[in-house]
Amino acid sequence: MVFKNRSYWLKNAHVPSCLINLDDYRQQTREGLSLVDLKISNGEIEQVLAANTIEEKIPSLDLQNKIVLPCFIDVHTHLDKGHIWERSPNINGTFDMALNKAIADAEKYWQPEDVYRRMDFGLKCSYAHGTQAIRTHIDSYGEQAKISLDVFHSLQSAWQDKITLQAVSLVSLDYYQTPEGVALADKIAQIGGILGGVAFQNPDLDAQLDTVFTLANARNLDLDFHADENGDPNSICLQKIARAAIRNNFEQQITCGHCCSLAVQSPDVVSKTIELVKQAKIAIVSLPMCNLYLQDRQAAKTPYWRGVTRVRELQQHDIPVAFASDNCRDPFFGFGDHDVLEVFEQAVKIAHLDTPYANWIESVTNTPSNLMGLSNLGKILVGNQANLIIFTARYFSELLSRSQSDRIIIRNGKQIDTQLPDYSELDDLIN
Repeated sequence: MVFKNRSYWLKNAHVPSCLINLDDYRQQTREGLSLVDLKISNGEIEQVLAANTIEEKIPSLDLQNKIVLPCFIDVHTHLDKGHIWERSPNINGTFDMALNKAIADAEKYWQPEDVYRRMDFGLKCSYAHGTQAIRTHIDSYGEQAKISLDVFHSLQSAWQDKITLQAVSLVSLDYYQTPEGVALADKIAQIGGILGGVAFQNPDLDAQLDTVFTLANARNLDLDFHADENGDPNSICLQKIARAAIRNNFEQQITCGHCCSLAVQSPDVVSKTIELVKQAKIAIVSLPMCNLYLQDRQAAKTPYWRGVTRVRELQQHDIPVAFASDNCRDPFFGFGDHDVLEVFEQAVKIAHLDTPYANWIESVTNTPSNLMGLSNLGKILVGNQANLIIFTARYFSELLSRSQSDRIIIRNGKQIDTQLPDYSELDDLIN
């Protein structure tokens, strides 16, 4: 097999033009795919050339226009909550019940072995589907912070050769007004994490945000907020976060996830918010599957909006937009398999990102790579590790129409086993 050789060519690969640096685009499709040859040597990408540019007598594989992508970057997940659905289901599907169920589950079950095994299960799924970097939010109240962050540190070490892991603290912003919250900020700085939290509309929000920005500034930490995960047009946490960033002269990376209410607000509010977000240099992460699941959920009524934020309008103003998995088989989202291709597929269909696809594939590759400070990890560039996904699909219409369960995952130039873990591995945690 070609992947067992130290050097080989992947011939006639369709690669999104936005993910490579190539002057010769003469064979670009209307979907923005370039036909290229990739030379892999000693686990790295040695050359990226227009197809059939040179001939070299080393092993090669003719991909016959199959799509090749860099391995995915999943910038917003909740690995610590994952796979608790069977023991803590969200029967009415609402956000409030999801929150209550997750809190109750944590109080009863979230000891080191339980958290480790469920997070590890999620990582196995992610790796098999072709993910190379993950940022996970970690519930960080009180003693749970020590339990879950210690587990995260163990997994970060165990998976260091396979998946780059980042941790974000997850608490409500009022927690940072307490000594415990300050200690949490110190802990996050110690482990090289990202300071995060959930912003709720409340009279003290501006003061809460100023405290968080002060803590982050003093420790040189990036920030990652949950904001406006609702359909309330009066919820303007994203706007307030932007204003706080500006008045605190914050220069580190700020990422805001969800921002659903932006989709139901008036054009004037949307315009002002987007203006402030751009000025504050905030990046937005949309979670299409979880938000489709939770937003506008009403008993015995059909939902009329899709939950996602205004991704097109944000991108039109050059604001970085990424998509990510969010929750997986827990009370906030009863489905999912840590597959970023499914995330992208759903994003395209929910937000009408086809015709044309433009550069939207960057939303699960290059854009989240930059947000995580992993420069160029989400592109196919000379000198990068050969971490690639080869699909049987030749065009986006094929890629997003079938499951692509037969994809080939290449890590450091070698093909890996893509067998997914069996759900029965977690049976003793559920029953």
